[in-house]
Amino acid sequence: MPGKDAMPSTVERSDKKAQRTWVETYDSAMETYGDDGARVRRTAFAALKHTHEKVGDHWEPKGRKGPSDEQAARPGRKAEKPTAGGVDANASKKHLLDVAKKLDISGRSSMKKDELVDAIQKANNRKTAKSRGK
Repeated sequence: MPGKDAMPSTVERSDKKAQRTWVETYDSAMETYGDDGARVRRTAFAALKHTHEKVGDHWEPKGRKGPSDEQAARPGRKAEKPTAGGVDANASKKHLLDVAKKLDISGRSSMKKDELVDAIQKANNRKTAKSRGK
């Protein structure tokens, strides 16, 4: 299973469903797209982001299925546009405040929704780098 060998550490630290989603999508994308590694990884992450959101250094199940940000909601081939990096930008502000609290983000109560998304993404990146020993 190439998906298991290519699994990012953030997915390895996640629940079995996240790992299974990654492996099955990665393997299917390999069959469809061949050795286009970047496209295969994007496809696997896109599938994962429909059921999970990144919280710190791992992925947690979302309360609802669906796209996590504006980029993921676009139909067909997507233009290279930045994503929210696994943050569920389509979630309610209350949910984002709860995630920000879990990540101990200071100043969260006065942030607007888009500021919360950015702050969570930065906190996630820091936690992931720390977990990888960087």
